[in-house]
Amino acid sequence: MNFDINLIVSRLPELAQGFGITIVMWIAGTIGAALLGFIIAIARRYGPLPLGILLRVYIEVIRGTPFLIQLFLLYFGGPSIGLSLEPVPAGLIGITLYGAAYFAEIFRAGFEAVPHGHVEAAECVGFTRTQVVFRVLIPEMTMLVLPAAVNMTIVLAKDTAVLSIITVPEVTMVISAIGSEFYAFVESLFLLALFYWGLVELCGKLGRTAESKLSKYRFAAS
Repeated sequence: MNFDINLIVSRLPELAQGFGITIVMWIAGTIGAALLGFIIAIARRYGPLPLGILLRVYIEVIRGTPFLIQLFLLYFGGPSIGLSLEPVPAGLIGITLYGAAYFAEIFRAGFEAVPHGHVEAAECVGFTRTQVVFRVLIPEMTMLVLPAAVNMTIVLAKDTAVLSIITVPEVTMVISAIGSEFYAFVESLFLLALFYWGLVELCGKLGRTAESKLSKYRFAAS
């Protein structure tokens, strides 16, 4: 089977649109997941016990079931409870809820890793709970969780490929359609692998740069 680069060039507009949707879904989903995960981690740390138990159940269910099944339930099962979503909103909600469960555990572990003495010292000088969170916990926790958060971001980047299952017109769906139409599976799969490899390398590079910049703020463990 020959590698026909002209086929790829002829479908560049479709590919560019697919690339763009993938990037948007990845960035928006990751930001949404990180924010929701942070809220969940704070709620579990400071919220009432019943709320903590409910959030723990959510985390265990999401982490214990495949992302593909979650998407099927959201997109195909949603109408049975009155929740009818278009593919793109369903994909965005799905990847956000999925990633949030993992980010919540990352942030929870980061909060617990901050020396308790630092929190006590802040409370002794009159910091409110909000000030403790934003002026002590978050700055010190950020460096600790950065490698795990970057890794989760990479996982979400690759998981955007699953969104093609519910017909989100991202790059995997576009390239798969091209491969099936022209039987150009070598070209399409090579391009798909190259795209995700580049995306992961970019994310890893940005993560290493951020870690290097923040390393000077690393605190000494007490």
